[in-house]
Amino acid sequence: MTVLDRIQQPRDLRLLHREELLELCREIREFTVESVQKTGGHISSSLGTVELTVALHRVFDSPHDKLVWDTGHQAYVHKMLTGRRGRFDTLRQFGGISGFLARSESEHDQFGAGHAGTSISAAQGMAIARDLKGDDNHVVAIIGDGALTAGMAFEAMNSIGHMRTRVIVVLNDNGMSIAPNVGAVSRMLEALRTAQPYRGAKHIARQVLEHMPGGELAEEARRRIFTSLKALFIPNILFEQLGFTYFGPVDGHDLFAVEGVLEKARDFRDGPVFVHVQTQKGHGYGPAEDDNVKWHGVSATGSARATAPQYTAVFADTVREVLNADERAVAITAAMPGGTGLLPLFKEFPTRLFDVGICEQHAVTFAAGLATQGIVPIVAVYSTFLQRGFDQVVHDVAVQDLSVVFAMDRGGIVGDDGRTHQGLYDIAYLRILPGMTLMAPKDEAELRQMVWTAYRHAAANRGPVGLRFPRGAGVGAALDAPLAEIPIGLSETLREGDGVAIIAYGHPVGAALEAAEILARDGLEATVVNARFAKPLDEERILALAARIPRFVTVEEHVVAGGFGSAVGELLAERGARVDLEILGVPDEHVDHGSQKLWRHHYGLDAEGIAAAVRRRWPRLAPVRSEETAG
Repeated sequence: MTVLDRIQQPRDLRLLHREELLELCREIREFTVESVQKTGGHISSSLGTVELTVALHRVFDSPHDKLVWDTGHQAYVHKMLTGRRGRFDTLRQFGGISGFLARSESEHDQFGAGHAGTSISAAQGMAIARDLKGDDNHVVAIIGDGALTAGMAFEAMNSIGHMRTRVIVVLNDNGMSIAPNVGAVSRMLEALRTAQPYRGAKHIARQVLEHMPGGELAEEARRRIFTSLKALFIPNILFEQLGFTYFGPVDGHDLFAVEGVLEKARDFRDGPVFVHVQTQKGHGYGPAEDDNVKWHGVSATGSARATAPQYTAVFADTVREVLNADERAVAITAAMPGGTGLLPLFKEFPTRLFDVGICEQHAVTFAAGLATQGIVPIVAVYSTFLQRGFDQVVHDVAVQDLSVVFAMDRGGIVGDDGRTHQGLYDIAYLRILPGMTLMAPKDEAELRQMVWTAYRHAAANRGPVGLRFPRGAGVGAALDAPLAEIPIGLSETLREGDGVAIIAYGHPVGAALEAAEILARDGLEATVVNARFAKPLDEERILALAARIPRFVTVEEHVVAGGFGSAVGELLAERGARVDLEILGVPDEHVDHGSQKLWRHHYGLDAEGIAAAVRRRWPRLAPVRSEETAG
């Protein structure tokens, strides 16, 4: 039996001696690499937190003590040590365990999150609740240095420092998020890493001050000199200025050093503590150490290779064409230069590409500021992450009618990342905004034209634009057509029929066409419309269809509430059109992890599902042929 086999719950770690603990760390790394390459997931992040996680569970008593992991993709080891190692073959799979933390999955998962920067705020809430109830447990927030660039993290630290809440913040500092970190916070942490040990500096300062005479004035002089000496020895004392007592930095791969500093933090009772732990992303696995961007997240081995280009790559290539065409155009990303496909463009256009860190709110208002000066900003962001900048989209962009392009990657079902990353809400939360234009392509060729259309719309100062496109590969459409604007609000009819009208928005257009072929074999001819725009709708085409076809099906990869189908229903009701409307989309429930194909089938958003919905709604219209008739 391996050492890892003996660990069923965190308390089992306290029975191990020194050599067994070191062997356990080795076995955890081996298991992580072997297992996650089969299922897909985040390897580098978890390899970097092996010793830290073991130490946390040895020093603190989870779940009595609350361990709050930021984002959660760095917490695979935490999952292994809390009774879930036997289910790692289901990681991120349909019906399996989540790739992030989930309160419904384990009592040890104190707070679920897939977006960065939430842990410190949640930890303060738990600590204040502890104090209100008179309990005496510890609350520990574990946050990466990438997540520390999120403004929310500093809002929380400011509050904790002001209220003197007894919280321990552990900084897992590996110098990386998904991509190399940017900004002043990153430079500050680098300075702390290379400075003389902080506690040594304080010790030297105290030795100097001990020999000063007493008295009130001397005490004030001591305080000021001590502060000045700290500033001489330490490049930045931001954390202590925020009210935290700082421990570190400590080598995050020295298990016993990490245990020691965590024990000091645990036993410190006079206010909040900040523990600075230096780790290496991908530590202990050569390929991940050499390229931890590539190994940040890996796909399952054996996955079929796509023959068509990824939508993300097509988007980035078209942005390149836009930047070459117009010097006013710029592109902005919030810590996702690789994920949004823009990374190569940073070298080609170093003064016109901007990575602002994990700061979606800032990215949106930064773009708004650029737009006021005649610059054409393209904000490249995942649909799920734009949610974090919603107030800024409303208040700073829409209210001022500023021409910003929001290019939303991962619009729709995202697959294995699960409920925290699903791009299923953007149509609803953007459609409500006056002056907003919303579009989605049926394939990668139309994506090219829509990127160009969105840019031209913004360049002409006609207001904000939202463009959504799915995760994954395109359909193999030709990409050699010249770039040309699509008239705003103009749909296209792809197939003519008189039995039912299927109006699809974005990615489901292909499935709608296939569904029409299935229905045609049953003798039902369907009109298929590629809507292209959710706002403004092509009112003329929709109302003309309603005048001759009384049965509509709308299809979208988005929640039904407030989405594209709702927009069509509102138009029909407003104009008094008598149409029997079936809205296909995602119902009022959260969508968990699992492949896109499985979830699309589950919700009837594939060709078979769309055809089946027509048959259910109008059974007399398209009877299913029997085997005898079909033969």
